[in-house]
Amino acid sequence: MQGFLKEGAPARADAFAAEADGLDALRPHIRVPRVLERGLRNGKAFILLEPLDLRPGDYAALGRALATLHHQSGPRFGWARDNYIGLSPQQNGWCDDWLEFWVTRRMEPQISWAREKGFDVSMPPMRLLEKHKPQPALLHGDLWSGNAGFTAAGPVIFDPAVYYGDRETDLAMTELFGGFPRAFYRAYDEAFPLEPGYEKRKHLYNLYHLLNHLNIFGGGYLGQVKQTLRLLAGLL
Repeated sequence: MQGFLKEGAPARADAFAAEADGLDALRPHIRVPRVLERGLRNGKAFILLEPLDLRPGDYAALGRALATLHHQSGPRFGWARDNYIGLSPQQNGWCDDWLEFWVTRRMEPQISWAREKGFDVSMPPMRLLEKHKPQPALLHGDLWSGNAGFTAAGPVIFDPAVYYGDRETDLAMTELFGGFPRAFYRAYDEAFPLEPGYEKRKHLYNLYHLLNHLNIFGGGYLGQVKQTLRLLAGLL
């Protein structure tokens, strides 16, 4: 069967199951690749996805599509199962409070892991979230430019790390490594305007991804982590 094949050690079977789960959740609301097959074969875990013929496309349409996704609200913050952010486990236990979720499910695991690896990092102040009460929105969870594209049928996103959370976290990550033009942000904001304070909160949200890169790829990201911690301290 033709398709886009990912495979790895048998231990990766859970990661591929989580990916399939996330794609199934997103599919009713935004274009994602179909899962053609997954399981174990020849001693390896694998997932076979619908091949995508990617091409240049309309970023304003992607912004509107993401806004539509973010209008899908959940009962609480979290997800029915844990999943993965890149190669790292991601905890998704349900929480009623966004600040509690962000601290216990996102920041604490990454900071603990970084300290185990010998990196001197600390928990940033969380006052930016104390009065911020977002609705739990359905998120892609790992939305950088390499996980979005365009086909002849329009925008498509893939490789999710799905959960219900603050929609600002998806927007923040699109800014972290660049690649999304102003047309994307204008269209999103017209469809679903962001709340005051996003320009500060985005740095706290992106710290999670910087810590994850530090833990996966090593000390090359330590400077950016430290810079973000200093920036957050100065925003209060």
